[in-house]
Amino acid sequence: MTHNPLLLLLLDSSGRSSELAKALQGKALPLIILRSEAEARRWLEANQCQAILLAVSSLQPHGVFLAELQELASQAAILVAASTPSVNDAVAALQAGAVDYLEAPVSESRLDEALDKAGVSRLLPPAAQSQAKIQKGCAAIIGTSSAMRHVFSLINKVCDAETTVLVRGESGTGKELIAQALHYEGVRGTGPFVPVNCGAIPGELLESELFGHEKGAFTHAIRTRLGRFELANGGTVFLDEISEMSPMLQVKLLRVLQEKEFERIGGTKTISSDFRVVAATNRDLEQEVEAGRFREDLYYRLNVIPIEAPPLRERRQDIPLLVEHFVARFNRLRKKKIKGVSDEVMARLARYAWPGNVRELENMLERMVILAGGDVLSVADLPERLLEAGAAPVERLEALPEQGFFLNEVLSDFEKRLILQALEQTDWVKNRAAKLLNVNRTTLIEKMKRFKLVSSSAEA
Repeated sequence: MTHNPLLLLLLDSSGRSSELAKALQGKALPLIILRSEAEARRWLEANQCQAILLAVSSLQPHGVFLAELQELASQAAILVAASTPSVNDAVAALQAGAVDYLEAPVSESRLDEALDKAGVSRLLPPAAQSQAKIQKGCAAIIGTSSAMRHVFSLINKVCDAETTVLVRGESGTGKELIAQALHYEGVRGTGPFVPVNCGAIPGELLESELFGHEKGAFTHAIRTRLGRFELANGGTVFLDEISEMSPMLQVKLLRVLQEKEFERIGGTKTISSDFRVVAATNRDLEQEVEAGRFREDLYYRLNVIPIEAPPLRERRQDIPLLVEHFVARFNRLRKKKIKGVSDEVMARLARYAWPGNVRELENMLERMVILAGGDVLSVADLPERLLEAGAAPVERLEALPEQGFFLNEVLSDFEKRLILQALEQTDWVKNRAAKLLNVNRTTLIEKMKRFKLVSSSAEA
């Protein structure tokens, strides 16, 4: 069996879409690359494709062509990637029937998400499909801590079930990775995984995204468009930021979850689709229900099996593994040769609070790898917020010594080590060290005299 290809139209005059072409060529997809509207018209008159990725600088000069593509390739899902993106272009693209609008340069995960929306994942040859479980299943989630082992255990228990799962956790904890693992580890893993970010799509467009629309249902609806529930037939719909959904859509979603049936906007035909729903939220849905912002009946329908994505501060022992993973990844993506991080950097990463969780760690390491001055990431490569985070709190002793100890001596020794560490980290610049310790400069100087702390250069 031969698959209809993905058609990539490189119309971006800036040339910034070349990386997009390389990324697609590395995904083992049937791919056709064309570089002009005229060339695309000729090809589409004689051939069919399952999806079209339109890479442009701005959509405005190609608006008429986008409308023309709806007629030339009425069955193809259309994606738009713009190197000079704008909100107006995004709205126009989605209203014209595009299934997603991307801002170039496009990250690997964002590209995969868009291809999934367009159903392109189903074009993968069998060998590539077998890799999907490895790349997007539990193996894609880094961690060996007890908190993550509990998550893996839940995934293995419910991945084959048809039950709705609600993934809860703070922003940046990897809720979508858990949803992907539930899909790819289970019996639906060979079907499509269709993510929908309910908070990123304007309310007036979300209904069309979910349920689809018929041709002529509203202005700019120039062709029938399949919704995400229809595209997810045989697979999984991932509803991220579910708490952002409007009350009207909550009512419609409740019916879909109960009946697995819906109508497209402007249509009268009831459509059935076989899909599983995994939802995610970073909010307290119980509080949202009490405040009247989220339907109680929908909450109970979604919260059949809850899975908590632990924050990074509760799985600190996974930080070295995550650091190794991200450094290797950014070495590959950015063509760098960073060997690792210094012990001091690892210690600081391990004790930082990580309000942005794994996503914050990932973004920080990407910046450090790009800007690194050597082949090992050092304290000098750390951003200011980690330098200002201070030293780690004293860990609880397993047991106090039987003979006891002198508390004042222990505290004095600990204070001396903290001051010395602050001075060394700031190259013995007293103003900076005092700021790091949150003390007055005069206080710091007095303590330096008391502890007889002098830099080696001063001694020389």
